[in-house]
Amino acid sequence: MSKPWDKYMDVLPEIRQALDQGKAVVALESTIISHGMPYPDNLDCAANCERIVRDHGAVPATIAILKGRVKIGLNRGELEYLAKAKNVVKCSRRDLAAVLSLGQDGATTVAATMILADRVGIRFFATGGVGGVHRGAECSMDISADLTELQTTDVCVISAGVKSILDIGRTLEYMETLGIPVVAFGQNRFPAFYTPDSGFDAPLRVDDAAAAARMLKVKWDLALHGGIIIGNPIPPEYAVPPEKINGAIEEALRRADAKKITGKEITPFLLDAVKELTGGESLEANKRLVYGNAALAADMAAAFAVLS
Repeated sequence: MSKPWDKYMDVLPEIRQALDQGKAVVALESTIISHGMPYPDNLDCAANCERIVRDHGAVPATIAILKGRVKIGLNRGELEYLAKAKNVVKCSRRDLAAVLSLGQDGATTVAATMILADRVGIRFFATGGVGGVHRGAECSMDISADLTELQTTDVCVISAGVKSILDIGRTLEYMETLGIPVVAFGQNRFPAFYTPDSGFDAPLRVDDAAAAARMLKVKWDLALHGGIIIGNPIPPEYAVPPEKINGAIEEALRRADAKKITGKEITPFLLDAVKELTGGESLEANKRLVYGNAALAADMAAAFAVLS
């Protein structure tokens, strides 16, 4: 039975077939392509993520908006177009209707990717880091819509924690308020994107993909709507030393404050500044953590498909 939103979506036949047959599918976001990395690193990273998902037994579904059409899955030409395109709108929940109705190109954030994945029945989503409570939010009220989406949308988000540029402690407190299960993978500490240890304990822990899949099966069987965030730590060999990354983040925040950069522009600005200040080390770390998350998401999706 068709849904009202079907008329706005193009689903690649391979993905549609996998969903119809109950096979493992993993959503991948597109903001990391258009706003998170420079060309050609962004294209290489996107292609590698898709390959890794396939290698781990799932079908990749990179999600974006091209010329006013939701794309559930991108072919190579569309990936390359998005990697090079200018004036791509960074698209969260509030932006989706406008970008579609105006026929624009849009790169989907964590929140928007969750929404669109949910509409077609994709339950697992690999990304780099989730948005959260920004530093100084007690004055700016800058809190990512990713968190409220995690509260309500039935998609499991596998990430390396929340972005290190955020206030991780307040983000964890806010997720507790919203009732979002926060799970560390293979350790007790919640990871901090560029480093494995944020300094904060995670409320929950799982040690393998099958255990995580069982947790999700029980959650959704009980109609406990909303997602789960799985904090998958960056491999230690690719982590940026805490003193180096923390110093770069503090300087990036000073630059953003001096330039009065706020809203949806602040995260891309900070990530770019941190890349410059670490001599590109943060970019390489970003790639490596995303690859790890893609592999784990595929393993979890495959385990969940067996349970379902």
